Amino acid sequence: MTEHDNTPRNAQYLAAAAMPRGLFVYMLLYGGMTVLAGVLAFKQVQLPPTDLAVEAGIFAFLLLVVISSTVAQLYGEKVASRIVWWGFVPLLIASLLMQLVLNLPASTEMLEGRADDLAAFERVHATVWRVWAAGPAAYLVSLLLNVWIFSKLRGNGEGSTFGLMVRGAVASALSQAIDSVIFIFLAFYGLFPIANLMLGQVIAKVVLSIVLVPFLITGGVKLAQWLDKRSAA
Repeated sequence: MTEHDNTPRNAQYLAAAAMPRGLFVYMLLYGGMTVLAGVLAFKQVQLPPTDLAVEAGIFAFLLLVVISSTVAQLYGEKVASRIVWWGFVPLLIASLLMQLVLNLPASTEMLEGRADDLAAFERVHATVWRVWAAGPAAYLVSLLLNVWIFSKLRGNGEGSTFGLMVRGAVASALSQAIDSVIFIFLAFYGLFPIANLMLGQVIAKVVLSIVLVPFLITGGVKLAQWLDKRSAA
């Protein structure tokens, strides 16, 4: 193959290497949050001063919403949707590694000296399979919906900062309410009464989407723009 034949491929490599720094950083964060959301989801936490409960994965999941919306705002809906799809990769690898670790025999030292720790680890992670199974379904539907709503509300213009905040709040509230229904039903139905958890989850995500997400998206956009300018300097 001649040097001329290599030019298109080299151009692709150069284009990949020239990825904006902000996009690169958010891609790394996104992959980490997909895994962490599944791990945290096994614990339900109470939201004082109410009796409403939420699964703790909500906090990592809201960051996924912020990152995907920020990417859609700066780099386009197609790029954001690709990141959502590729977010399955670290989630899948983490799930496979968890199964590998659960099936490997524990060390003699742990069996003899830390049997309680081993039992707790296996009790939690061996029963978390429904969480890992429910996560991808809720994840894909809600985050693709978030990117779509956020982008459609934008229209053809850049919009103001206030408009960015409103779009972020609306897209997040709608997509996260749907996410809660899908995830909690698939992950916990039949294990315990889920009505209180589902209600708390929907209310919490809608409230946080209105109160917190708009400011996080605004900050996320500014951070990505700053990173991009730093890389270009």
